[in-house]
Amino acid sequence: MNAASLRRVWGLVYRHLALFRRSPPRIIELMYWPALQMVVWGFVTAYLAGLQNDVTTIAAGVLIGGVLLWEAALRSQMGFSISFLEEIWSRNLGHIFVSPIRPAEMVAALMTMSLLRAMVGVIPAMGLAFLLYAFNIFAMGPVLVAFFAALILMGWAVALGVTSLILRYGAGAEALAWSVLFGITPFACVFYPVAVLPVWLQPVALILPAAHVFEGMRAALTQGVIAWDHLAAAYALNLIWLAGMAALFMGQLRGARVRGALLNIGE
Repeated sequence: MNAASLRRVWGLVYRHLALFRRSPPRIIELMYWPALQMVVWGFVTAYLAGLQNDVTTIAAGVLIGGVLLWEAALRSQMGFSISFLEEIWSRNLGHIFVSPIRPAEMVAALMTMSLLRAMVGVIPAMGLAFLLYAFNIFAMGPVLVAFFAALILMGWAVALGVTSLILRYGAGAEALAWSVLFGITPFACVFYPVAVLPVWLQPVALILPAAHVFEGMRAALTQGVIAWDHLAAAYALNLIWLAGMAALFMGQLRGARVRGALLNIGE
């Protein structure tokens, strides 16, 4: 991107940041759900750890680590999708596309906002995990950054798919912004290995980048090793997912322009 393009991206990002500056409830909402999840699952892990069993102690760490990592994917997907929906709710989408802003620049701005939203939501939850349950997710080492990045990339890919459906079906698809990743959770194997799934469902799980991330997380927490094969598979799948969803998004955007839907998509 050149300097002019970066200014346009920053303009869109600043438009969303200004909303948070004047609305403390928005910031509280970003931190509320990750913190609530952390507290609820933290009590579960505290109970398991209290059973004084090596297996349950390991399981407790895996559960709380899974919650923190999965929140990164959830917050990145929701941050992207909801930022896009706010443009629709404010009737601003048509104004954006009559300006010099290109679709790729809008997507870059939405990705930036989703990353900021994810950080605001997940970092306090990490602090709670350490203060309340003495769980230090950073004990996994530098590979933790790779895990988080892979899940954020997956969140962006899913968000591109959700926004494509919103462009195609309008308000009828808005609920997917909150629900789609929750529907994927059983197949992402956040809290259990892929091997637990029925044999016919395991290939479904293994086409999800998240399943490979959580297999890698469990290896790091229980064995102290880095599962490079799972990490490589997660990033390769993310590239495929992002390319496919980006093509879908651009196709639906062109279709919305032809139909004139950008001006009345929220109605």
